Amino acid sequence: MNGLTKKCLITGGAGFIGSQLARRLLAQGCEVTVIDNLFTGSKSNIYDWLDNPRFTFLMHDVTQPFWGQFDEIYNLACPASPIHYQRNPVETIKVSFLGMMNTLELALKTKAKVFHTSTSEVYGDPDVHPQPESYWGHVNTIGIRSCYDEGKRAAETLCADYIREYGVDVRMIRIFNTYGPHMHPHDGRVVSNFIVQALQGKDITLYGDGNQSRSFQFVDDLLDAIQKYMQIPQNELKDFFKKHNMDIPVLNIGNPDEFTIKELAEITLELLPNTGSKLVYEPLPKDDPKRRRPDITLAKELLGWAPRIKLREGLPKTIEYFKKLLENN
Repeated sequence: MNGLTKKCLITGGAGFIGSQLARRLLAQGCEVTVIDNLFTGSKSNIYDWLDNPRFTFLMHDVTQPFWGQFDEIYNLACPASPIHYQRNPVETIKVSFLGMMNTLELALKTKAKVFHTSTSEVYGDPDVHPQPESYWGHVNTIGIRSCYDEGKRAAETLCADYIREYGVDVRMIRIFNTYGPHMHPHDGRVVSNFIVQALQGKDITLYGDGNQSRSFQFVDDLLDAIQKYMQIPQNELKDFFKKHNMDIPVLNIGNPDEFTIKELAEITLELLPNTGSKLVYEPLPKDDPKRRRPDITLAKELLGWAPRIKLREGLPKTIEYFKKLLENN
């Protein structure tokens, strides 16, 4: 950068993960521009920085082209919870595909480095466990989750072809279940659901028998991985993935500690013992994955990274955030 301030764009930067990435980059002295249409993001997540001369917020839908000169572009724009993406499935797949294409076109024209957040949902309801990056997935193309699953798969295809055809510097991660402060309280994700239900003294809703499993990653661990990944020179990335018989840089980023949904509910009640909540069961939604756990061998080797924050350490921090949020609303 020759001593110049790094200019960063975050699409979806008013959301749960994007806003916390913006906070980090600002603290590190970067100029940060956030693009968000606030479909699932919240201006409250970025309100504290609106007067910061190194911060810019643009209300914009990434399905429409956008312009700017940036060194790094972080693509996080997409509804990421079933309650949101199933509410507007056509818009979801448009954001995944057209938002990705507009991001890549801008990077192609300006030589920006791109970071794309894909998802473990590209593996669908996996028949390989744990899931390595080489696994192609088991996805229903016409199900109620397909707008997100297939949208993210198509976005990965776009990234791969812009790398191969145009040489754009793109790094992709597949994020496994991530939680922490600044989650939307009504986004339908299991951690926020359980915490909010317990804090409000409502029964905690489990779907199916509660024995489906997930791996829960605290948001700070995810952000550490993102920043380590972006610091690696492009030629080193090419050599690393070539050594592993991969021509596209994509990594699983998640916590391999696996819990059943019922275990998560029980830990939540243990941390909130006076709620009076009890566990209730509803039918399992269609295409809901039965098991989900990342193989993070490549991330460990390339980044020297592994998640540090255990579930019983991260949940209390998340509970404290939601306590304050609900008290103030």
